[in-house]
Amino acid sequence: MRVVRLASEIDFDGWRQAARALRAEGVAPDAVVWTVEYDLFADSAAPAAPDKGAGSPFTVPKPFVDLAQQVVLHRSSERFALLYTLLWRLEREPGLIDNPADPDMTRARDMAKGVSRAAHKMKAFVRFRLVEGVEPETYMAWFEPAHRVTEAVAPFFARRFTGMRWSILTPDACVAWDGEVLKVSEGADPADAPREDAQEELWRTYYASIFNPARLNPRMMQQEMPKRYWRNLPEARLIPALIESAQRRTAQMVEARPNPPSERVLKAALRHARDGSYGESDPLTLEEAAVAAQVCRRCDLWREATQAVPGEGPARARIMIVGEQPGDEEDLTGRPFVGPAGRLLDKAMLEADFDRRKAFVTNAVKHFKHEPRGKMRLHKTPDRGEVQACRWWLDAERRMVKPRVILALGATAVMGITGKSMPIAKSRGAPIALGGGAQMVVSWHPSYLLRVPDADARARAYAELVDDLRLAKSLA
Repeated sequence: MRVVRLASEIDFDGWRQAARALRAEGVAPDAVVWTVEYDLFADSAAPAAPDKGAGSPFTVPKPFVDLAQQVVLHRSSERFALLYTLLWRLEREPGLIDNPADPDMTRARDMAKGVSRAAHKMKAFVRFRLVEGVEPETYMAWFEPAHRVTEAVAPFFARRFTGMRWSILTPDACVAWDGEVLKVSEGADPADAPREDAQEELWRTYYASIFNPARLNPRMMQQEMPKRYWRNLPEARLIPALIESAQRRTAQMVEARPNPPSERVLKAALRHARDGSYGESDPLTLEEAAVAAQVCRRCDLWREATQAVPGEGPARARIMIVGEQPGDEEDLTGRPFVGPAGRLLDKAMLEADFDRRKAFVTNAVKHFKHEPRGKMRLHKTPDRGEVQACRWWLDAERRMVKPRVILALGATAVMGITGKSMPIAKSRGAPIALGGGAQMVVSWHPSYLLRVPDADARARAYAELVDDLRLAKSLA
C-alpha cells in the first residue's frame, strides 16, 4: 500500500506530481492512500516525479486538468482518490472525459459543480464590516464557504474592491488585501471578526423596502440564499418576519382600492368621450393631457388597467425622467414611480443629491400591462406597437415641459423617446443629442436592479444608475 501525504487540503500541484509518478510506476488506484495528515516518521511527502523514460508516454486532456483543479477544492475525503482513478482509466479509455453516463465522471462533475456554486455564493454573500479604530479604513468579513474556495475566489474581491483595504476570514484560510498585495494566512475563528456596524441597519432598511410579498417564493429564495449562509447576512434576521407577513401584505395590496379621480377629471373625461376625440386633439396643458389620457383607446391596455398614470412634476422642469410603464401600486394610486422600483429610484436620487421634486417623472406607456396570476397581477413588458401607440402622449408631455435633459430608464423608455432600440449597457454613461437642444442620458430601470440575482452585478448596475443621475443633473 502506498501512502501519499499532501501539503494541504487543496494541494493540487502535490497531487498532480504524485499521481504522475504513481501512474508511471503502474500503481493501481486501490493500492494508494491519499492524506494530508502530517506524519513525523514519514520519509517523504509524495512520490518523486518519474524519470522521463519511465512508463509509456501519456497526455492528459486539458478538460481533465481543469476539472481536477475544481474537484480538489471539494470537501469530500474521496476527491484525491477519485481523481487518480480517473487518471488511471484515461490511459485505457481516452474518451472517458466525454462520457456523460460514467459514474466516476458523474461524481467528479457533481463535485466541480458544487465547488462552482460555493464560489458563486461566496461572491454573493460576503458582507464586509468596518473595523473600528483602525487606520487606514479597513473592512473585514466572516464567511463559511461550503467548499475550500477562499483562495480561488480572493482575486475576484481584489478586482472588485481594489481601492479598499479588506480581509475575509474563513475556517479554512484568511485572505487580506492592502490595496497592492493579496495575502493568504491560516483559517480563523468567528470571534476574530468584527461585530455589526452602522451600515447594516441601512442595508436592512433597503432590503425590507424592496421586498415584494406578491412575488415571494420561499423555495426558490432558499435555493438562491441557502439557510447555511443566513447567520452571516445582516438582512437574514428580517426574512422570517417578511415571509410570515407576506400573505397579509399581499392581501392588502389586492384589496387596496384605487384612488378615485376627482369629479372635475371625470367630467372632463366624459366630455372627451362624448366628443369622440379620446385625447386625439392636442392638449394645451399637462392637466388636460392627464385628463384626456384617462379615455385613451390608442391600444388595448386600458381594458385591464385601473386607470392611466400620467406624468407628474413641474411644468417647466429641466429634467424629465422616463420609465417603462406603471406598476401595480402606480396603477392603483395613479402616480408614477411609487412602488418598489420608485423607492429604489428615490434611494439612488438621495445618493446622487438629486431632488426628485424638480424633475418631471413619467412613463413611456401610461397603462399597466400585466398578466393575472391568481389574485396577483404580474408585470408584462409592453410590446413595440403599444410603445409606439403611447408615444403621442409622451411627445405631448415633452412638448409642454421642454426639458433640457431626458433620463431614459430602460429599453422601453429609450424606444418611447426615440422610436428606436438601443442596448442600455453600451448607450449609458454619455449624453445623446435629441435635437432642439435637448439631450438624453440612458440608464438602467430600477425594476431591472430588483430582478438581478447576482449581488455584484446588482451593486455595479446600481452604482451606474447613481452616476447617470449625477450626469443628468450636471447637464441640466
